[in-house]
Amino acid sequence: MKRPLRDRPDTGHVNPRHPLRRLLRYGRAYRQQVWMASICSVLNKIFDLAPPALIGAAVDVVVQQDASLLARVGVRGTFAQLSTLALLSLIIWGLESAFEYAYERLWRGLAQKMQHQLRLDAYEHVQELELAYFEERSTGDLMAVLNDDINQLERFLDVGANDILQVLTTVVAIGGAFFVLAPQVAWWAMLPVPFVLWGSIAFQNRLAPRYAEVRDRASFLNARLANNLSGIATIKSFTAEDSELERLARDSDAYCQSNQRAIALSSAFVPLIRIVILIGFVATLLVGGLAAVDGQMAVGTYSVMVFLTQRLLWPLTSLGQTLDLYQRAMASTQRVLDVLDTPISIPSGQLALPVQTVCGEIDLRDVTFSYRDAQPVLEQFSLHVPAGKTIAIVGATGSGKTTLVKLLLRLYDVDAGTIALDGTDIRRLRLQDLRRAIGWVNQDVYMFHGTVLENIAYGSPEAGFDDVVAAAKMAEAHEFVSCLPKGYYTIVGERGQKLSGGQRQRLAIARAILRDPPVLILDEATSAVDNETEAAIQRSLERITRDRTTIAIAHRLSTVRNADCIYVMDRGKIVERGRHEELLAINGIYAGLWRVQTGLQTMEMDRKR
Repeated sequence: MKRPLRDRPDTGHVNPRHPLRRLLRYGRAYRQQVWMASICSVLNKIFDLAPPALIGAAVDVVVQQDASLLARVGVRGTFAQLSTLALLSLIIWGLESAFEYAYERLWRGLAQKMQHQLRLDAYEHVQELELAYFEERSTGDLMAVLNDDINQLERFLDVGANDILQVLTTVVAIGGAFFVLAPQVAWWAMLPVPFVLWGSIAFQNRLAPRYAEVRDRASFLNARLANNLSGIATIKSFTAEDSELERLARDSDAYCQSNQRAIALSSAFVPLIRIVILIGFVATLLVGGLAAVDGQMAVGTYSVMVFLTQRLLWPLTSLGQTLDLYQRAMASTQRVLDVLDTPISIPSGQLALPVQTVCGEIDLRDVTFSYRDAQPVLEQFSLHVPAGKTIAIVGATGSGKTTLVKLLLRLYDVDAGTIALDGTDIRRLRLQDLRRAIGWVNQDVYMFHGTVLENIAYGSPEAGFDDVVAAAKMAEAHEFVSCLPKGYYTIVGERGQKLSGGQRQRLAIARAILRDPPVLILDEATSAVDNETEAAIQRSLERITRDRTTIAIAHRLSTVRNADCIYVMDRGKIVERGRHEELLAINGIYAGLWRVQTGLQTMEMDRKR
């Protein structure tokens, strides 16, 4: 179920250089599970560090016997002391295993929940952005954000968060034990820790821009692949396979190079840290050994410190891999949360509009609109469409016809003026209600990968099989669908590539018919069909448009000659209006277009020759 934007976790308006802070603010809803997973990680590490202490106690029992620490607390006899240590070992190992199982499940479960919800939230937010956002970004780039970047965050939550907690627990627990057992040696054991932490921070700051570049290169590569796979037919027809392979190779090489620059730096972390750690280990070995020989430290305590020094320092080398995961995840988190922070420039209104109450009267008053950084497409444009009438809008390409459709659906918002449906400004209406009231048959028909049945019923999930068939018959699609290998259950392929352009267009008309909207927009609805199919569709459209507000946008004037009123647009303005016969009588732009399309002008020129 989708969560309304107002109910989503707050990403906050924080400094974009701190993606972790933004992620923590987003993850407030998972606070309880984070605490539980963190506690299990800490307890697992504490019990994991206990066996060296048991080994030291065992050595103490063997060497000191009745003078050992266990004897001093009341456990007498060597066998009893060793049995006690054996029982403690079983308990500690059991608890360590139990908490390891718990933190594995909790962290991985948290990773799954967060990546799932983050992907849904990001996708839902993207769906609510204006059309201009998609025109300025590639599909591959968005795919990289919604898939690869979120998966990168999941990998870090799977293991990285637990590793960081356990390293911190190790430093605190062992450091505290050292200062209690042998403060004179503890300083040497703890000496490398500040240098390791300082080195980690320094590497993090230098790695961050390199991994940001890696994610950007990955997006470019995804964009190239998505673009080429979508246009594979064009690539083949122009025999451009070799040149596209070279372009892909350049993008892939750029991605590899950026990754190698990041790897070259991150790989240096562990060897450098090992040298620092080795100094602390050798110092503990020598200084502690001399203290044990001089009798300043018990042999058992010395053995515990040697074991714990290794347990303290060597795990710090894993910070390199953890740091690598962290920086990749933060670079990805930055990109995902930037998408979530993209403002919605076309907010939904709050006024409900039940579809059954819509009459379909449309009124555009003094509308001005321009695409970003471009000249106005419409300027002081006004148009009135009576309810239940069919009007046609014709004109040359670029005159603003399709822009009107996008404004009616609020895919864009007007710069000035108003558009009203049944007397109500459409900006006050709920977006879903507005778009449910309008059926749009676009000239660029999009079919989803699925069956014919699913594509016709798209947007009308409550429709039954008989309803789908009835809509297909009205759209003159039933006959060709019945001839398909599996009829209505035939897979149409991605973007409907298994169907012809005319077949896709008839399915799109059937889709709109099934939805039964009070307002129907036909944007070049018969542009991809032959003359015979066009005539059949025209007959069905006469039935479909009856008692329904219909706006037909067409280049082929034969499809709109029966409209109640035809508007001729030129450069964003209405220059002629009237019925078909009236416009022919005016002998203006419409009449000239009519003569060109029907061949009359060509015939007249032939006579003059």
